[in-house]
Amino acid sequence: MRSLIQLLFPPRPPAVRDAGAADAGLMAQIHARAFRHGWDAEEFERLIAERAVRAHVVSEGPRGAPMGFVVSHVVAPEAEILSVAVRTDRRGRGLGRALLRHHLARLAAEGVTVSFLEVEEGNSSALALYRRLGYVEAGRRKGYYAGGAADALLLRLDF
Repeated sequence: MRSLIQLLFPPRPPAVRDAGAADAGLMAQIHARAFRHGWDAEEFERLIAERAVRAHVVSEGPRGAPMGFVVSHVVAPEAEILSVAVRTDRRGRGLGRALLRHHLARLAAEGVTVSFLEVEEGNSSALALYRRLGYVEAGRRKGYYAGGAADALLLRLDF
């Protein structure tokens, strides 16, 4: 049944744009569902307003509501991805990949040559995505997540 629906109503291609203060509420909702300790809308508003922060949202189609976001802190030639998340009901549709490719291309256009991020060791879907994009393990923080039960992997991408 789903394939018939997809044939009749194919998904719109992902659209990525700069995040603005008006997106902060939805970004906070997505973050709260994706992580144990979600950031609130005020935190996203503060980040979006920071000069050294780059934030993008992805939607299904150019007029769609945000389905995911990425936020990086940039001190060229380096950038650190602070957070990236896609709505749980929209995962597996290529939104995260489209979002990160756009984001990394924009960072590169600003002179960034290396991107860092950290991810929970057990987050296999995120790790698979990051590795497909070319990230490699650069370090490990023992017991960083879940009250010391899970390590954080530090990943690096050289452009």
